[in-house]
Amino acid sequence: MTAAPSRLWWTAAELAEARLPDLPASKRAVNALAEREGWARAPRLARRRAGKGGGWEYHWTLLPSRAQGALIAAARAPADAPAAPATPARMGRDEAWTWFEGLPEGPKAEAARRLLAVQAVEALEAGGSSRHLAVAEAARRHGAGARTLWTWLDLVAGARADDRLPYLAPRHRAARRASRRVEVDARFGDLLKADVLRDSRPSVTSAYDRCRAIAEAKGIPVPPLHAARRWLRRSVSPAAWTLARQGVEALSRMRPAQVRDKTTLRAMEAVNADFHRFDVFARFPASPDGQREEVARPQMVAIQDVYSGRLLAWRVDRTANSHAAQLCFGELIERWGIPERVLLDNGREFAAKIITGGARTRFRFRVREDDMEGLLTSLGCQIHWATPYSGQSKPIERAFRDLCDRVAKHPAFQGAYTGNRPDAKPESHGSRAVPLATFVEVLEREIAAHNARPGRRSEVAFGRSFAEAFDESYARGPVRRATAAQRRLWLMGAEGLRAHRDSGQLSFMGNRYHAPWMVAIRERRVTARFDRDDLWAGLHVYGLDGAYLGFAPCIAKVGFFDAAGARVERKLKRDWLAASKAELAAARRLTAADVAAELAALPGTAEEAPPAATVIRPVFDGGARARPAEAPAEGPAEVADLVARLQAREAPVGEGRAAFARAREILARLDGGGAVTDAQAAWARSYATTPEFRAWAALVEDFGEGALG
Repeated sequence: MTAAPSRLWWTAAELAEARLPDLPASKRAVNALAEREGWARAPRLARRRAGKGGGWEYHWTLLPSRAQGALIAAARAPADAPAAPATPARMGRDEAWTWFEGLPEGPKAEAARRLLAVQAVEALEAGGSSRHLAVAEAARRHGAGARTLWTWLDLVAGARADDRLPYLAPRHRAARRASRRVEVDARFGDLLKADVLRDSRPSVTSAYDRCRAIAEAKGIPVPPLHAARRWLRRSVSPAAWTLARQGVEALSRMRPAQVRDKTTLRAMEAVNADFHRFDVFARFPASPDGQREEVARPQMVAIQDVYSGRLLAWRVDRTANSHAAQLCFGELIERWGIPERVLLDNGREFAAKIITGGARTRFRFRVREDDMEGLLTSLGCQIHWATPYSGQSKPIERAFRDLCDRVAKHPAFQGAYTGNRPDAKPESHGSRAVPLATFVEVLEREIAAHNARPGRRSEVAFGRSFAEAFDESYARGPVRRATAAQRRLWLMGAEGLRAHRDSGQLSFMGNRYHAPWMVAIRERRVTARFDRDDLWAGLHVYGLDGAYLGFAPCIAKVGFFDAAGARVERKLKRDWLAASKAELAAARRLTAADVAAELAALPGTAEEAPPAATVIRPVFDGGARARPAEAPAEGPAEVADLVARLQAREAPVGEGRAAFARAREILARLDGGGAVTDAQAAWARSYATTPEFRAWAALVEDFGEGALG
């Protein structure tokens, strides 16, 4: 009996892994050796391998003699024999298709190419050719070897015609990736996740180094850094990674914005308004209302039709303010009509009471029951507020991005372009400022071109311009036009005022307004609408419920001639007050507390003892009498001084004319150097400070000495 190894058939990969003598150690080299020596052409010594992967199996007798000897020796010592790899079974349909869908495009394309070759063989067989001839012809047509084509046929043997594709896909890539996958110990993985998944966003490398130090101290297996990185990508989803390291806002950006169907709308059914500041320096001229010449970046308020995307109205101002928004909406309504719905940004300019007063959905300012109705609420527009800090909820932002490039970077504004970021300022930044009229002219042309540009790809334009899409729908849809009474709502401002409690008079912007009928609205809060360009023209007075009450003419023209001038005056007053406060702060370098501290630091002085009482007031308390305190014995000097003080009281303060004459006499002697006692001088100086003395002195000055009688 001839000696033989325990295993007769071997694949190229198994031979390379076995490390047999005179055989290469890689699968590719073994296949090259088999090709050179024609192992596959040996009758009954080569066969196509069954199961996943396919390929060829070779009989052990095809191997070099030394390799055969090693196999026989291994058969005699089974414990030392290499373990034969198990042949994997064919995957089921569901498993095969799931695996196939996870492959990249390259292996999928290769599987499709192989399927075409297999189908060509079957087509030739159906035409009457034998399988060997069919395989040879199909291999020639598809640029594959005949033996390779036989392998592909074996891979799909027994499979349904519609399930062949996954079985023909190359499997070596997936097998190689699976073989290289390194499992990470759960304890180390928990440490790594706890360190990495933080909002401080540490690098994976630094977290790995810290976790490795902990794991080595505790005897926990530590995978290589690259394996830990791949494990993190597998075990932590991109959403969880973003949420942990960047927060909710970053996570929300990962979700696509909601796509809203505009085809359900029509022109002027809904409009979107917002402000935009251009990255251009413009020179605003001085205005009659008192505003000085100024270089600033222009602010544009624009209103866009949501259905078509057309910009319908716009205004330019120095700042974003509610008055510019009011005028822009007035222009929209005058030209195109009243929209049914208005989408607004949650800024102060649109949340102002003159625009949206009375809207219950305002996010800014307090909503009160007695709030006046704003322009849009008075016209019956449904107001919708865009989500704060969400440009996706404002369709007009797309138009602004277009205008940013075409307007701000216009050749006429070279040197005035500021850049859209601090780190993107051009070299010519700030070298000039364009006149406002030039800026407005360019802006008007670019807005017209924006509306008329063909080839728009929106769901309602279909290659047309925004203007064409708008005009088509506008001509067919109903449009609400404003009445003469409604025009006052945007041509005039509105303020909530309280009428005077007695006359019903209204005071506004320094002016006073009154008519006889206003007595009926005493102490009531009303809405005053006025001509923005002429405050002296009077006020149209409305109730808080919107009912028109009457006209109030101006009766005291002391204020500014327009609202803009009043705004300027208020600003100048604020500036003046601020400057005065700054001047006071500069002048008052020390505080009262500093002075008090200085005073407290001064050396103290002893208070003089009060003079001894000479008259004791009796106390009637049931018989008890006050007894004078014992006084030291008086000497001759003290007695003389007491007599002089008593003599000086010959004209007491209450005797009027005599006291005045006596005091004048003593003061005259003092001025002339005459003899006067200290007590007399003290009394005269004290009496001269009284209202009585000043009154008599005034009489003498007016009527002469005869006034004394």
